[in-house]
Amino acid sequence: MDKKRSNSALKPIAIPQLLQISERGVKLPVQDYLQDLETLTPVQGTVEVEHKGRYLEVRAEAKAIVTLTCDRCLSQYNHRVQLNAQEVIWLRDETIQTEIELDSEESDLVETLPPNGTFDPAQWLYEQVCLAIPPQKLCDDACEGIEIDDAKAGNPLDGRWSILEQLKNQMKEA
Repeated sequence: MDKKRSNSALKPIAIPQLLQISERGVKLPVQDYLQDLETLTPVQGTVEVEHKGRYLEVRAEAKAIVTLTCDRCLSQYNHRVQLNAQEVIWLRDETIQTEIELDSEESDLVETLPPNGTFDPAQWLYEQVCLAIPPQKLCDDACEGIEIDDAKAGNPLDGRWSILEQLKNQMKEA
């Protein structure tokens, strides 16, 4: 199975086409590997895209298993990613001034798309799964990290550091 292929149900959607559907939205099943995201299992769940006039409401419920490397001990472990995400994406043409403008601080935090553009559910789902991966990766809450052999800890691993060790000892004696 080719893990690099994208889910055929998650093709880009033309935003104006959503208005032609009676429910003004689509519910897309997800049961595949996402491009550029290494997972042990396919991403499984659903993505819903609904046109609400001035914005798109996008929701996803999905799960997958990824292999992570512990930040403390560097061992690899499997982690179950559970995703329950929702986002509002404003539809506004950046070239046309709109009646209601967001202040500069808010506009940086809001996703926008042109009303006649496309929405890529595969890219959106990829971003949401990446955000669901924990920033601090620990194999276990009680992980103590890499064991350091105290006998070797005092000896520099590289002989070029020995002169620095001698200088340190001279400073202690002085």
